[in-house]
Amino acid sequence: MIRARAVPGKAAPREPAPWLDDSAGRVVRPYTASGGRTRPAVALDLLSSVTATGARPCAPLGAEHTAALRLCAGAAAVTVAEVAGQLRLPAAVAKVLLSDLVEAGAVTASAPRFPGGGGPYAAADDQTLLQAVLDGLRRRL
Repeated sequence: MIRARAVPGKAAPREPAPWLDDSAGRVVRPYTASGGRTRPAVALDLLSSVTATGARPCAPLGAEHTAALRLCAGAAAVTVAEVAGQLRLPAAVAKVLLSDLVEAGAVTASAPRFPGGGGPYAAADDQTLLQAVLDGLRRRL
């Protein structure tokens, strides 16, 4: 960016600082939305369901927190991955934002549920599910 030179006796012209550049996209780095934090205080999976509680957080929220809360309130439940995708933020940043909202009582998060009721990756052992995925892929190709 080229800045105008100051002329003696005159105030330097001020240019507005753009927050969004048409060709480069977001100028503010994603980690600023999370205050530089990379780990959420609440354990969240990418497939965790997040739902707004309707309670208003006591602490003031940033723009990204507000946008995430709006997404959670607009649907019955959204996943952490959906919030990250809609906000165009890395998943780690979305997890930190949602974790802040959980701690504030504005949203609730529930662990993902898989067929068979096993652990997070138990669905990979379910032959019926794997066969259905394979059949679906064959129909598309």
